[in-house]
Amino acid sequence: MEESSLALILTAASIGTIHTLLGPDHYIPFIAMSKAGNWSKKKTIWITFVAGVGHVLSSVVLGIIGITLGIALDSLELIESFRGELAGWLLITFGLLYFAWGIRHIYKSRQHSHAHFHEDGTFHTHSHNHSDDHAHVHESKKVNSITPWIIFTIFLFGPCEPLIPLLMFPAMDHSLLTLVFVTITFFITTIGTMILVVSASLYGLKIFSFNRAEKYSHAVAGGLILLCGISIKFLGL
Repeated sequence: MEESSLALILTAASIGTIHTLLGPDHYIPFIAMSKAGNWSKKKTIWITFVAGVGHVLSSVVLGIIGITLGIALDSLELIESFRGELAGWLLITFGLLYFAWGIRHIYKSRQHSHAHFHEDGTFHTHSHNHSDDHAHVHESKKVNSITPWIIFTIFLFGPCEPLIPLLMFPAMDHSLLTLVFVTITFFITTIGTMILVVSASLYGLKIFSFNRAEKYSHAVAGGLILLCGISIKFLGL
């Protein structure tokens, strides 16, 4: 293998790792949703993997189409830029809606008392919340079941900005084999870094007890996802 091809592959590995670490949207949504939805580690890693595959594969397919049809690099970058804008707004919208639902969840989980008066003049009070109501439990399960699909859809639109201009076109100039190795390397390092960061974070969070703050978990998760969307849209992360 030529030194220039090897350099491209090493560059793909570096960019795949660095662009993932610098983009909080690559791991914070999965960590936050895992804690809020009480996902198992296996489920969290699987959802992270599937979303990562959709994230990278969508840009790979776009790059291959561009190379095959001879589409100008500027046009592909314009498409990727549009996808980035769309993904950012989708993340902001989902985070905001989920945050609002989390606030509603907190309200329904709060303890309150009722006084009961009897004909003999006695009365008693009891405290309860509405979080155990059948409809509320059913609603929580429904939210937990659709959120992974929402995250996957957002990641499907999210572009891998460095992949096409920095890797795929230069690799194609060398050989088809170099293009394949560059793509696979970027694919593995990006998804591998996502899974590594998510797994390490979940392991680190085990040492903390969140039982008392459990009712706030959905609102916190929504807020974190909202901040990720804002960081992408307005800070360029």
